[in-house]
Amino acid sequence: MLDTCTNRSTPAARAAGIPLLLTREPGGTALGEQIRALLLTPDNKGMSSDAELLLMFAARAEHLHRVIIPALQRGTWVLCDRFTDATYAYQGGGRGIPSARIAVLEDWVQDGLQPDMTILFDLPVETGIQRAGQRGELDRFEQEQMSFFEAVRANYRDRARQHPRRFRVVDAGLELDAVRQQLDAVLEELLAATRGPD
Repeated sequence: MLDTCTNRSTPAARAAGIPLLLTREPGGTALGEQIRALLLTPDNKGMSSDAELLLMFAARAEHLHRVIIPALQRGTWVLCDRFTDATYAYQGGGRGIPSARIAVLEDWVQDGLQPDMTILFDLPVETGIQRAGQRGELDRFEQEQMSFFEAVRANYRDRARQHPRRFRVVDAGLELDAVRQQLDAVLEELLAATRGPD
């Protein structure tokens, strides 16, 4: 399972004959999408950090049970736009929930299941906020203060340093072609690993 989702990866994987499922978190199921709406709507500003964390894992539990695990059992690759590293970053780094509390839920809900690779698209916070504003109306998370996003980014980068075998960091602050080149290299590495030695 890959903890990222990008249209760029789809043709490469399919050209290699790899069955592929694209999904996202929170979401990925009918119930998960309802939970996503609760989490993202600005109407729920002021939601407690604990409620937010529990909703994330409720959506993840449903996602794993109904979508991810069955796909993996069929031999399908799963590309997921965000997974548990995002929870450590947003609810841990951004909200300040201790990582040990998140780990308890991770162990319970995931039962040891982890992504094979996590691709982190890293860029300066100011650039990320600017790009989010260009997409349209900001959701509940996107309306947070700069300090929130600085903490989120720091947590993501810490996790990448702590798990170097799983993480690949892409400099997303560069021009689009340069970002694509980095992503192509990561995808080629992953596809080469599935092909094995020549």
